[in-house]
Amino acid sequence: MEFVAKVYVTLKEAVNDPQGLTVLQGLKRLGFENILSVRIGKYLELKIEAENIERANDEAAKMCSELLVNPVIESATIEIIPDPSA
Repeated sequence: MEFVAKVYVTLKEAVNDPQGLTVLQGLKRLGFENILSVRIGKYLELKIEAENIERANDEAAKMCSELLVNPVIESATIEIIPDPSA
C-alpha cells in the first residue's frame, strides 16, 4: 500500500526563532496588531510504500530521527494518510 506522511517540523519552544520574529514585526507594521507570535517551521510530504499505516508511521519517524529533524532544536509531528493518488 502507498501512504503519504505529512511531516511538520517546528523549533522547540525554548529555541529562539529570529525568522519568526522578523515575520511578526512585518505583520505588525502592516497593521495586524492582533498577532501575538510567529514560529517558522518546515512541512515535508513523503510518499511511502508500506504494508500498513503503522509501518508507514514507523518509517517516517525513523527518517525524521536519522535525517529530517535536528532533535536538539526541533520536534516533528507526523500524520499518515492513504495516498489519494494511488
